[in-house]
Amino acid sequence: MRHGFVIGNTDGIGLALTRRLLAEGWAVTGMSRRPAAVEHDRYVHVAADVATPEFPPSLARALDAAGGVDLCVYAAGVGDLLDPDDLAAQTRVLEVNLIGAARAVEVVVPRMLAAGGGHFIGLSSLADTLITPVAPGYAASKAGLSSYLIALGAALRPRGVHVSTVRFGFVDTKMAKAPVRPMMITVDRAVDVLMRCVRTRAAVVSYPRRMAVLTAALGPVARARARLGSR
Repeated sequence: MRHGFVIGNTDGIGLALTRRLLAEGWAVTGMSRRPAAVEHDRYVHVAADVATPEFPPSLARALDAAGGVDLCVYAAGVGDLLDPDDLAAQTRVLEVNLIGAARAVEVVVPRMLAAGGGHFIGLSSLADTLITPVAPGYAASKAGLSSYLIALGAALRPRGVHVSTVRFGFVDTKMAKAPVRPMMITVDRAVDVLMRCVRTRAAVVSYPRRMAVLTAALGPVARARARLGSR
């Protein structure tokens, strides 16, 4: 039986993906700070905060208990808007979105390499091309995540381990905090995209495509504005 780990599955995409994997016959281990609303004989939940030093050993123990991992999806994420009086919140965004993912890779990938195969998926964002004063930590964390996973995937593919970077635009979850959310998709549609990625093991998935084109075009403009604003 295929075993998947979903890190960050209390709600949103992670929770919906957990349910979809179970419906398609997977055994699933979920990890998040709070319990997920899932009850199934093929589901195990592990409480863990990805921004703490306890996360890697907790993940390692869960992997050992599962006896292997075919798929690991890093869906943990936060996206606090900038409050100049609370810059610690931006640090937390970097810790959860980027460093937490790197910690997961550090624990999961060696086991996949030892087993001769596996698939790691990280949920990034189309914001990885932007520089935005509204949410600088979020954009920076996703830029770092995309860069890291794309490069890692190129290095690991010859050894049988696949790494995918899934770059979503606006998804209808609590993370979508912007006042304007063009081309927003449903959580179910996001899970459809993820399940297709599970099957194809594509290195990079950007969705919606029109939004990907738009953000790519806006990236240089945002950088120029940021440079002008710093003078």
